[in-house]
Amino acid sequence: MNTTLKPPPTNGVVRLSCVVHGAVQGVGFRPHVYRLATELDLKGWILNSAQGVFIEVEGPRSKLEEFSNRLVSEKPCKAIIESVESRFLASAGFSDFVIRKSNGNGDKSALILPDVAICPDCLRELFDPKDPRYLYPFINCTNCGPRFSIIRELPYDRINTTMRSFVLCDRCDREYNDPLDRRFHAQPIACPECGPSLEFQSSHRDHRCHGEKALNAALRSIRKGRVLALKGLGGFQLLVDARNEKAVSHLRRRKGRGSKPFALMCPDLNAVLAFCEANEQERALLRSAEAPIVLLRKRNKDFESSAPGMLDYGVMLPYTPLHHLIMRELKFPVVATSGNRSEEPICIDNEEALKRLKGIADDFLMHDRPIQRHVDDSIARVVLSDTQILRKARGYAPLPVTVSKQIKDCLAVGAHLKNAVALACKRRIFTSQHIGDLETVESYHAFEAATRDLPRLYDCDPELVVRDKHPDYLSSHFARTSSKPTVKVQHHLAHVFSCMADNNIDAPVLGVSWDGTGYGDDGTMWGGEFFRVLNNSFNRFATIRQFGLLGGDAAAKLPQRSAYAVLFETYHGVLSSLQELPTMQSLDQADQLNLARMAKMASTPMTSSMGRLFDAVASLLGICQTSNFEGHAAMLLEAEAAKCHSDTLPLPFDMSRESEENGSVLWILDWTPMIREIVSEIKSGVSRPIVAARFHRTLASMIGAIARKSGIGSIALTGGCFQNRLLTELAVAEIKSLELRPYWHKSVPPNDGGISVGQAYATGWSNLNETTMEERCA
Repeated sequence: MNTTLKPPPTNGVVRLSCVVHGAVQGVGFRPHVYRLATELDLKGWILNSAQGVFIEVEGPRSKLEEFSNRLVSEKPCKAIIESVESRFLASAGFSDFVIRKSNGNGDKSALILPDVAICPDCLRELFDPKDPRYLYPFINCTNCGPRFSIIRELPYDRINTTMRSFVLCDRCDREYNDPLDRRFHAQPIACPECGPSLEFQSSHRDHRCHGEKALNAALRSIRKGRVLALKGLGGFQLLVDARNEKAVSHLRRRKGRGSKPFALMCPDLNAVLAFCEANEQERALLRSAEAPIVLLRKRNKDFESSAPGMLDYGVMLPYTPLHHLIMRELKFPVVATSGNRSEEPICIDNEEALKRLKGIADDFLMHDRPIQRHVDDSIARVVLSDTQILRKARGYAPLPVTVSKQIKDCLAVGAHLKNAVALACKRRIFTSQHIGDLETVESYHAFEAATRDLPRLYDCDPELVVRDKHPDYLSSHFARTSSKPTVKVQHHLAHVFSCMADNNIDAPVLGVSWDGTGYGDDGTMWGGEFFRVLNNSFNRFATIRQFGLLGGDAAAKLPQRSAYAVLFETYHGVLSSLQELPTMQSLDQADQLNLARMAKMASTPMTSSMGRLFDAVASLLGICQTSNFEGHAAMLLEAEAAKCHSDTLPLPFDMSRESEENGSVLWILDWTPMIREIVSEIKSGVSRPIVAARFHRTLASMIGAIARKSGIGSIALTGGCFQNRLLTELAVAEIKSLELRPYWHKSVPPNDGGISVGQAYATGWSNLNETTMEERCA
């Protein structure tokens, strides 16, 4: 934090001028300053601007110094102060302390706060029969409620939010304008007399009611095992009774969800602890103002149908007043999943939801507070005693990553899966909310909206558009049609830069970038890569041995194909002695002949994908032959390895060196000795958990071996494979054992949701622009 105080020009009454930068609007910062100035008998003024909060106070120097110290030390809990620019000036003769009208002129650099969960004060009032907002579903104050989902532009004032159409009643108006009130300038302030209200409709629109009757109708719907579409903070959710396996099954089938895990919402922490393990950090994360879905180790299988075969449940607590009203009455966990069909963005508009969710939801509980942009639930966990965000949305977006390296003002458009957009502006990288897979027209429209939204909110005209090198991504197509110069960043290199930005570290770094697949510089599909990033250059330093991607993209959904490919590579196509393996048992003779033919074809794409290697081992062990969602097989394999409670030794692997065309050395990690050993252990009857655990241990050893060869002290672990908690923990332990420094993701997702951050940070490396700048599109 930068605080500069110049000597005062006089020894009497002097004036202190401050500019406070950060997330200081909509968090009760002005009332904090007003109370502090009044207590110290200082005169002056404060105002919100598009750049931050401007303050001028005058009085004796001793009191101004106390004011300056307490301004930061006693700040509101949700305020984020990045810097305070201060200077002493001559007295201006102020007669009192006032809060001036906000100023929206100039560059927009103030931070927009995320939506946050209901605060303890509002929750207490919600259930207090004597309070005028008793049982009101939209109670809020400056410490809680909607922010990012309702703001239209900076500065954050009611007129610039979707609450502008709700005219304040006399009581709300008094609270809104009283600097000593908790709701002073709480932009979403509302009450039953002047604020939003509930409406219930059946899917056939033949039953309709409002207010308390609407809430009671929604409760009856859930209790009957029906699917309820609930309009929440940043969009619609689909709720069903988690105890009712038939209802959960109906929701899966209607939503097209397959066996992908559903999140659970529980009435309170005690309900969570009945079926999940949670340490103090995990409990604090559940109860935090961000209130994400938290991945927690299963204690039992009470709600197995919500996350079949998984190691963890995804669990959250109620975070809006409406959720609290519902869960307090139900007193049992519900499935609470995104209000959409699979691969589509969540619905935010009532009429849109009634159309798009028809056939999925039986009933709808809606309200008339408009949502400016969809904001899904975030997903987080605790790994190695740190919070790690896996999906960045409600509670976290659009807070920026701040980096010390000089980067270009740019719009980074991310990847194809788990898409999120990033805007780099003045060493801040602002991230959009999670958008999702760009597989549908609706998703692409949401993506386009995000590319307009961030630059408009921050009044930033980016110099460049940064994209993935894959030519067929829809995000790449968008970039090519932009009027801006375009930079391409290789997918796995962007992952490395993402982890570097997340930890604000500079070169030199060895990046371990492991995921499913990404378009490689040599035209093959990469996914098991190591990059050396130096001060002015970077290069691929190591990779895993390639194997055939049999059937192309189809291999991602059929782990048996990856297993067949690695067996074919390991045993040089002679597989007759391996027919008892689970993989071969899952394939009939015609399938095997077809896969053998593909494995021999020169046109079959080759891959170094660590994600597909996970698939192969899961198939060999008989854990998963058909994947229902991205990462399915790997998650089941991790769950199997977690059953092994003893320490295991790594499996064998080989290393060799190859020379690249540019003269650099590329190390190849050969996994074929590992596959031979796995096959031998399967034939010998070694338990699946032990083999699965040894596989994870081997990957950590591979990282250690390349780290030693690199001669670099900082090792960044990134890519979708590092969503695997066991792999991350083993890799970090291995790196530390070599007295090197490990870095892993925390506030930026390790998966493709963090790609756009890495794309933006990559613009700070000069050789990137020299080698990949495209011509300006017409």
